Amino acid sequence: MSTIREFNPSEYFKKVNAAGTLRFITCGSVDDGKSTVIGRLLLDSKNVFEDQLSAIQMESTRYGTQGETPDLALLVDGLQAEREQGITIDVAYRFFSTDKRRYIVADTPGHRQYTRNMATGASTADLAVILVDARKGVLEQTSRHTRIVSMMGVKHVVLAVNKMDLVEYSEVIFREITTDYFAYIEEMGFSSVEAIPVSGLKGDNIFVESTNMTWYKGPTLIEHLDSVDIHSDESALPSRMQVQWVNRLDADFRGFCGVVDKGTLVKGAEVVISPSSLQTKVKTIFLGDKEVGEVGVGSAAQLVFDEDIDISRGDVVSGLVNRPILSDQFCAKLLWTDDKPMQPGRQYKLKLGYKEVKASVTEIKYLEDVSSGSQLAAKNFQLNDIGIVNISVSEKISIEPYSNSRQIGSFILVDIVSNQTVAAGMVEHGLRRSTNIHWQRTAIDRGFRSLQKSQTSKCVWLTGLSGAGKSTIANIVDQKLSSIGKHVYILDGDNVRHGLNRDLGFTETDRVENVRRVAEVAKLFVDAGLIVIVSFISPFRSERKLARSLFDDGDFIEVFVDASIEECEKRDIKGLYAKARQGNLPNFTGIDSPYEPPVEPEVHVETEFLSADECADTIFEKLI
Repeated sequence: MSTIREFNPSEYFKKVNAAGTLRFITCGSVDDGKSTVIGRLLLDSKNVFEDQLSAIQMESTRYGTQGETPDLALLVDGLQAEREQGITIDVAYRFFSTDKRRYIVADTPGHRQYTRNMATGASTADLAVILVDARKGVLEQTSRHTRIVSMMGVKHVVLAVNKMDLVEYSEVIFREITTDYFAYIEEMGFSSVEAIPVSGLKGDNIFVESTNMTWYKGPTLIEHLDSVDIHSDESALPSRMQVQWVNRLDADFRGFCGVVDKGTLVKGAEVVISPSSLQTKVKTIFLGDKEVGEVGVGSAAQLVFDEDIDISRGDVVSGLVNRPILSDQFCAKLLWTDDKPMQPGRQYKLKLGYKEVKASVTEIKYLEDVSSGSQLAAKNFQLNDIGIVNISVSEKISIEPYSNSRQIGSFILVDIVSNQTVAAGMVEHGLRRSTNIHWQRTAIDRGFRSLQKSQTSKCVWLTGLSGAGKSTIANIVDQKLSSIGKHVYILDGDNVRHGLNRDLGFTETDRVENVRRVAEVAKLFVDAGLIVIVSFISPFRSERKLARSLFDDGDFIEVFVDASIEECEKRDIKGLYAKARQGNLPNFTGIDSPYEPPVEPEVHVETEFLSADECADTIFEKLI
């Protein structure tokens, strides 16, 4: 069957530009036939050309799973590994159109380990096609993907019960699956859910009404996609545009570029810039190089304001009423996508639209069971966990609930060491306490307190394995500084566990919180004009980086007290290493809990080759 058609570019683009665009995602468990269904949509919509079809027919003999029949999944599964394994790994985007609509479809992986890729595809989708293998019914991954789709704000769902040809087109099986699925999604609040029995391989109810399922009276898949109403009156909502780029053509021109997320921006209107709360008036609006009177949702616009005010990338332009929330603490739904577990208190980079700030999870409220939706207690997040958390960020930012705005209601968390994305999040609401608490400035500042003590206050952070010599060296440095009239205090890892941190154990989560608390105390001591010496194992680079971030440049001196684990065990008068090796002291650093040595410490002392006094002299010289 030839798929070549006469092509009139002028007429085609005129028709396409007049049509709307639907972005949808296909998801579900592995081998449910997602790629095959998309391949069928591409083929039957006449979006596959003859040379492509010929190539697929040849490749089907090598990679295909349908014998002599062309394997339509190969139209989508572009990665070599996908073709060899017969699965989808990455998110594959495909484009096609009908006389009614243009389509952008994301084929996402079904395997649990690629859930992060699936969430990426769902983040921009208007509709989700959830595939279910008629032979297997609703599986855990079906439930997981449905919950993620709901979490990502997708309001329209198609339940495509696929491979009906392999169950003899049984109405009973179709009804059983739809009953189970509709019971599962009852509390999720989708705007529309349509169940359609299909066969991607045979083409039943994809583009053409099936003659094998006369008992089904609903629309075909493409009929439903062509007709589903995904649009809300977003132009009537409060106006929002996040600044993506500041355009400085010359010294006299400053334009602020971004995409209108909600509402309408009108020339001459009064607007407010968040988070600064500066008010101004829209002087000019450009679409490309054309000046216009107003712009609506989805427009990539450039605004020029009446006044030359300070606006940065990530700031939000809005109307004077119904402004976005300004908060440095908020509640969010989180999907964890990293192999390493999330630890409350650990610092990450948070990217919300075009805004980037430091952030940490301050509280895990609960995890969600993907099958039942029930709330589960937890101390951390593992790969693919979904739950509700409280998040604190380093400065007030503009946010909105994700249900109101995908642009400033969604974010990602990025590991500050590896720079890997570790989580996707959706804002639920701001925390009231974040708007009620303000920093109280004092008349006597740190500079005066330091001058009063004739010193420059600093934080000296000693890190290393247990037994490396940190406490011994810290005491000698303290004595040397005190002998010349300096005001010093030591925060020792063992000592603070008798009071400030007595409630913490030695799990990774507790170690993160242990360091966070001490770093905050050290910051207060430096503000008081003291030289504070912190003697802490502090095994993780990310927590030491968090501690450093609290201080101004030059005020944090990281000292790596370096000794091999063999040497530390020889010095172990407490017998801690021996207990750890016997399994009687779990989570002991260097044995069954990792130590990440500093990469670029300000001071590096090797206690296997230098005496404690020599090491202390090196630190002393750095301070004086």
